[in-house]
Amino acid sequence: MAQTYGDGAISTGSYWVLLDLAKSKKILFFGGKGGVGKTTVSAATAIACANVGAKVLLVSTDPAHNLGHLFDRSIGSEPLRITAGLDALELDPNETVNVHLKEISSALHQLMPPNLYTEVDKHIALSKDAPGMHEAALLERIADVVEDGFNEYDHIVFDTAPSGHTARLMVLPEMMSAWTEGLIKRREKADRFAEFVRELGDDTSMQDKTIGNRDNSEQERESRIRQILLKRRHKFTHLRDRISDTELSSFVIVLAAERLPVLETIELYEQLRQANISVDCLVVNKRAPADSGEFLRERREQEELHLITLNDSLPSLPRQDIFLRAHDIVGLRAVESMAQQMKAEDID
Repeated sequence: MAQTYGDGAISTGSYWVLLDLAKSKKILFFGGKGGVGKTTVSAATAIACANVGAKVLLVSTDPAHNLGHLFDRSIGSEPLRITAGLDALELDPNETVNVHLKEISSALHQLMPPNLYTEVDKHIALSKDAPGMHEAALLERIADVVEDGFNEYDHIVFDTAPSGHTARLMVLPEMMSAWTEGLIKRREKADRFAEFVRELGDDTSMQDKTIGNRDNSEQERESRIRQILLKRRHKFTHLRDRISDTELSSFVIVLAAERLPVLETIELYEQLRQANISVDCLVVNKRAPADSGEFLRERREQEELHLITLNDSLPSLPRQDIFLRAHDIVGLRAVESMAQQMKAEDID
């Protein structure tokens, strides 16, 4: 049964609610306002899971590359071993977009006649900075990471970008699935119309050679288009089903006990709820410790006022408080120390 301690944190059994949640989910997202410590909290959670024997993949979708800064080492777009049981990677938006566009360009070159290659390349170049391109490319990469790592890892932990970007990203699987489904239906409708015209040409002896006698290369091209669309539909639908499955996935909102992060948390929770994303824990990071002098006492009293707003707006969500540390958390030892702090041992 959950217990609330004097500092406002909630614990279940011998572990903080956050670790208890992490151990029960295959996919765990950490999000919240910029600067509240999402990277540190997600990394400490990942290490805590690895320390009890799980194999964990920690993934950053934040373009700031904070994982590398946190562990004080270079982390790229392929899994890198951080410590026993823990691999990490950072999804670089620019690299992701470049790879994404290269794949699209290659597919279009196979589908289009050579005389249109120049126009295709021009369109691809213009698309690089088109609105939504980064999000769409990043979503495909996330889908690939989940697909590739689902059987290899016990847990996949995502450290996401600030709230607004993450909220848009989490609704994209549904939108992209619907959009791709629409393209497939239009493609099928066009095929049925072409078939009707061919049959009409046969009946009236006025066969249109352009449509009625499509050569094998054109039929092969249309088949390839359908294959690409079906593959994308499967990818987005599979990701959508996994992140909306409450048995598999959950979202943790990290915040500071300050006015703007609290208000942004309430908004983010509602956005995620509408997207059918399960939010199961709030982590209030960098709390002022009790009995630490007049300045921090006043700071803590102000935090408590903001947390009243949070608790009144989201009363059903368990909350865990993590207290401010004297030094920056940098390097593996510091993150492991924080992971140990997240256990509910000797709590009064």
